[in-house]
Amino acid sequence: MKLRASLLAFSVLCSFAIPAAHADSAKPYAGQTISVLLPPWGTLPKAMTDSFTAETGIKIDMQTQGWDQIHAKILTAMIANNAPADVTEVDWSWVGQFGAAGWYVPLQGKVSADVVKDVASSKIFTTDGNLIAMPYNNDFRVLIVNKAMFDKAGITSLPTTMDELWNDAVALKKSGVTYPIALPLSANEGTSTAWYLMTKAFGGDLFDAQLKPEFTTPDSAGYKALDWIVKAVKAGLIDPASTGLTDVQVQAFLSGGQAAIDLAGWAGNLTVYNDPTKSKVAGHVEAVLMPSATGHSRSFGLPEALGIPANAAHKDAALAFIDWWMKPATQIEAYTALGDLPTSTAALSSLSAAGKIPSGDVLLKQIPTVEPLFAQGTPEWYPQFSAGVSSAINEAAKGQLTVAQAIAQIAAQAQKAKSQ
Repeated sequence: MKLRASLLAFSVLCSFAIPAAHADSAKPYAGQTISVLLPPWGTLPKAMTDSFTAETGIKIDMQTQGWDQIHAKILTAMIANNAPADVTEVDWSWVGQFGAAGWYVPLQGKVSADVVKDVASSKIFTTDGNLIAMPYNNDFRVLIVNKAMFDKAGITSLPTTMDELWNDAVALKKSGVTYPIALPLSANEGTSTAWYLMTKAFGGDLFDAQLKPEFTTPDSAGYKALDWIVKAVKAGLIDPASTGLTDVQVQAFLSGGQAAIDLAGWAGNLTVYNDPTKSKVAGHVEAVLMPSATGHSRSFGLPEALGIPANAAHKDAALAFIDWWMKPATQIEAYTALGDLPTSTAALSSLSAAGKIPSGDVLLKQIPTVEPLFAQGTPEWYPQFSAGVSSAINEAAKGQLTVAQAIAQIAAQAQKAKSQ
């Protein structure tokens, strides 16, 4: 999708000046009403929005839509030069597309540098030197295990390498866990992101600095990662039914006590797995640093963020809202109300010290290893590429393609996506 030529006018709208901070007592934007467009998991309860209004005098029109619907609304509105809202959802995978179009206000120098540093995943929303959104929902990957099942299998130490992970899965299967590893393999985004994570686990990256594929040869990390997945399905370590299930559905294997390893676990899901009202294995689930073939744990983040459209009507008040949400106290309250894992390291540290986040110490150790999937910022052609990735992996897991054929298909899809 080529958006640059037709949408250059939007970049001009980003040049307004916003104060870096506002004095709470002055309430400079009192009486304004901002519209905020977020998915259900980002929709704050009224008690929190009322608190923001009391603090700033700014009223909030909170609008809730599905993730896909929000993306479609933003595209339609911005192409028509209409603001979808004053503050909107910005997913990590939209960064390249929105950044190339100049659709969102650059926030560097407007959000406090200390806040940007505290919110480590903010770098994922930087493209061409511009920070286009601030993350509110921390989604990075970590290994999640049912420790009770590991104990029953006689496994005395948790895995740190991919070989150890494989051997543990074999031991778990022998102990009675039919399919030890939960991993999505359907033609959906969750399958693609699982492979990306495993590519890092095998010590490599998807692309080089020029966005040339680095996964095409048998000795590459991406090739080894897909080969590992296919062999795990053939060995009965991953349920073949996973080829028809999304990542959310596969997670039910662990919470239902059917699997022992969530190989591409969402850090925020630890709370769900340890909630006795939602999980049969509460109290037995722990996080483990992501294993690595190199001995150096690596992960990547897929967070969601708050951005201000370049043509928003109330940019200053919108920034005040983002500033408020980035406060550790606000993020802790949002975690309590919604379960959104804080993006603020200070908030995470506070919750971990209070024992309010399962495996909080492990999460804090994993955070410094969290990298952007694309160092240059997620490219605008990412959605097309990812769709091709999940389709090829799904076919390989079903035995319809060899690993070599699937990798070749992924590389061809990358070239096709970049050329569109």
